[in-house]
Amino acid sequence: MKKPIAITLGDPAGIGPEIIAKAFRDAPDVTQGCFVVGDVAILRRAVNVISAGQIPLPVALIESPAEAFSLPPRCLPVLQVGTLAAPVPFGQLSASAGRLAAECVVWAAQAALRGELAALVTAPLNKEALALAGAPHAGYPGHTEMLQALAAAHAGKPLAEMPVRMMLANDELRVVLVSIHVSLRDAIEAVTFDNVLQTLRITHESLAAILGRAPRIGVAGLNPHAGEGGLFGREELDIIAPAIAAARAQGLQVSGPFAPDTVFMRARAKDSKPGEFDVVVAMYHDQGLIPVKYLGVEKGVNVTLGLPLVRTSPDHGTAFDIAGTGQADASSLIEAIRMARQLCEQTEA
Repeated sequence: MKKPIAITLGDPAGIGPEIIAKAFRDAPDVTQGCFVVGDVAILRRAVNVISAGQIPLPVALIESPAEAFSLPPRCLPVLQVGTLAAPVPFGQLSASAGRLAAECVVWAAQAALRGELAALVTAPLNKEALALAGAPHAGYPGHTEMLQALAAAHAGKPLAEMPVRMMLANDELRVVLVSIHVSLRDAIEAVTFDNVLQTLRITHESLAAILGRAPRIGVAGLNPHAGEGGLFGREELDIIAPAIAAARAQGLQVSGPFAPDTVFMRARAKDSKPGEFDVVVAMYHDQGLIPVKYLGVEKGVNVTLGLPLVRTSPDHGTAFDIAGTGQADASSLIEAIRMARQLCEQTEA
């Protein structure tokens, strides 16, 4: 790649630093040309955790992202952003940890928006710690909303003119969500004609760039059995089906709405055979994420669609219960870095 990939620290009290250290140790071919936006002391602590006191890779302080290309494999380059007034205990919520995690994301996102990075890979942050961090970070439910706001501000646009969507993907299934981090009651209210149609458009444009062709989009209904002809709710008849019809009129390959308890099975690629759909549009967060995560959290990758930059992340949280034990699995982070590379290559092509 011509530009480096930035990996943000994540919450320093969680498993983010540990899985970053494991990724650089165990997957040097994937992490070559990557660097960490974070804190040198936190990364050195993580290295000690995963090596039982024996440091298997050096942590190098760098001054600029370009230095990532000049370091040898199994060396962990860190660009220092922010500081901690005191050590952060493993597995404990704190405003300082949430603030540092957010500052790392802000720095990396702004560098990516300026065109200095090939991609951004975000280690998990804790939403409660983010809320404790205070303004402006407390106003964001998570990474996706923060990156949307930063991208809109960089472009000088209102937030509504920078629509984004979350896609969860592994080698068997892709799912895009109409709504993200909101209550279930609010998620139902978010199933509107405009939101569904906008999701279909973003999904089509993003997947077409990734696949090199128009994607086959399957759409899940909101209600059991996709409403059963209006017996269990009219959202499919009054909202989702009209949005699908409008998308088809614009040339998109969209089918549905289908019963949400079977559409994901129809889309799943299995035994080297492609599924019936390239992606499923789900109506709310858990409807779409449960099937992807059931197939294996270690394989899942979160991709933000609609941003003017490539952003991926592992498909799990900060895992405070095992932070500092060295047990955390870096597989999902490694897959996120690998997917970021692939997306960059497709963009450059």
